[in-house]
Amino acid sequence: MEKYQFPTIQELLAAGVHFGHSVNKWNPKMEPYIFSSKQGVHIIDLDKTSELLKAAADFLYGVAAKGGQIIFVCTKKQIADLVAQEAKRCGGLYMSERWMGGTITNFKVIKKSIDKLVSLKKKRDAGELSMYTKKERLLIDREITRLERFFGGVVDLKGAPAAVLIVDAKREKTAINECKIFNVPVVGLVDTNSDPSNVDKLIPGNDDAAKSVGKLVAVLADCIAAGEHSRPREEQACDQLAHVSVVPAHAGTHGFPLARE
Repeated sequence: MEKYQFPTIQELLAAGVHFGHSVNKWNPKMEPYIFSSKQGVHIIDLDKTSELLKAAADFLYGVAAKGGQIIFVCTKKQIADLVAQEAKRCGGLYMSERWMGGTITNFKVIKKSIDKLVSLKKKRDAGELSMYTKKERLLIDREITRLERFFGGVVDLKGAPAAVLIVDAKREKTAINECKIFNVPVVGLVDTNSDPSNVDKLIPGNDDAAKSVGKLVAVLADCIAAGEHSRPREEQACDQLAHVSVVPAHAGTHGFPLARE
């Protein structure tokens, strides 16, 4: 019996997951995952998408079941908030403004910024900024806003994550390269214009449309939540205490519509 529910091929079709990029923008390394082309646009093989989605889901379930931290990375403005919400829903971490270089390779420096954010917010919430002038408080609020934008989704990060979930392998090359240096597994939504070479668990699909990304990421978030829920309650309780102390029916790819959303 499956630990979580997967979308059918028809549901993937309805979400527009099958739409690739125009044929003149493709990456030849994605050829094994392309079903055909229609009106100058590559059509992704959803049978393979479904198969690889299940493999990625099983992998992330295992990571979460062992208590591993997972960072969701999506910096596309039109869908970044959607992905961040899914990360929050399953207890994951996220970066939605941009990948901060050194998050994995130079965590000590990143941790200083995280600690600064936590410290400033704690002082503000405790009313300890009243000793400063109005101008100084304004500057501090601006600094909190800046730090929150870049590090708010990773304040609980303890070090190199156990896995990173990427939306758009072409856009997030810096994150992928850092993961390779530290052998951090990469799960990625990979469109037809991207190089899948450095993605350990790839999911071929439309990585631009909110409906498509939302459908795929929701499945992965569900499996992460299920993995976390499978852990012994004692382990979950220990993690929560640590955070408090530190932080502050099957068908082929046919019958698809003819427009990429």
